[in-house]
Amino acid sequence: MNLTITPEKIESARVLVVGDAMLDRYWYGAVDRISPEAPVPVVRVTRTEERIGAAANVAYNIVKLGAQASLLSVVGEDEASHTLENLVAKTGIKPYFGRDAKLKTTVKLRVIGRQQQLIRLDFENTPEHEVLASQSATFETLYPAHQAVLFSDYGKGGLAHIVAMIGQARAAGKIVLVDPKGSDFDRYRNASVITPNRAELEHVIGPWSSEAELRTKTHKLRLALNLEAMLVTRSEEGMTLFDAHGELHVPTVAREVFDVTGAGDTVIATLATMTAAGLSLREAVPIANLAAGIVVGKFGTATVDYSELLAAA
Repeated sequence: MNLTITPEKIESARVLVVGDAMLDRYWYGAVDRISPEAPVPVVRVTRTEERIGAAANVAYNIVKLGAQASLLSVVGEDEASHTLENLVAKTGIKPYFGRDAKLKTTVKLRVIGRQQQLIRLDFENTPEHEVLASQSATFETLYPAHQAVLFSDYGKGGLAHIVAMIGQARAAGKIVLVDPKGSDFDRYRNASVITPNRAELEHVIGPWSSEAELRTKTHKLRLALNLEAMLVTRSEEGMTLFDAHGELHVPTVAREVFDVTGAGDTVIATLATMTAAGLSLREAVPIANLAAGIVVGKFGTATVDYSELLAAA
């Protein structure tokens, strides 16, 4: 694959990421014995790490590719929110955080022993409606300065007004990309493209027994939702773009899979970056697939930069 997009084109791309930002915490340790209290391993924690996750990781992927990213999200007024904000500030992302004192900033704590995730602990609740309303007002001031708007839906309540936001952005001629969550895809109506994985799509259209049935069901849903395209990520089967021209299938990039955490973030971030830089969806999909193949070879929520894409192309 020839990577024809130049770094200069990517640098001029501006993407507004809207969604649920999270703090990813990792506790690494040695596992030498089983607890006498219960049949579980005892992890002697030797190292801790904090990373930005969810919508913040999507924005970070965009910045690492060399483009400009703004992040609009709702967080709490707690220790985790300030840690998250400090980490985001170091990345080059422009943060726009709405704060809700009653909200727990979402934290995912992963305990790692012997290079394996032993348990994940989630800390979260749902933001107040008033804060979400102010987020909508901020959105109106931000989206005109960006070529693409990316909604990263993790189902944490931060996108309660997504229907109106999509309408505003599309009316202004912006590329609108959505990483969906749950089975209510109707709220993503009129977006440019949504990127469900295989399991998420099956929740909406039901199972399929052949490629022909998948094609029929997916195009029917695409037309019903007035989408330009749907990009279905299919794990080891690669990814398929369904649009008005038919289908574009890209097989998975053959490499050792170490960790699929955050691979979906990388796919949609790359797609948004490349389309904001002027590529069509069909031109951007193979690059997004290449980026995903690189990131699954890394541990935890990870990113890809332009030089890695160039080397792998």
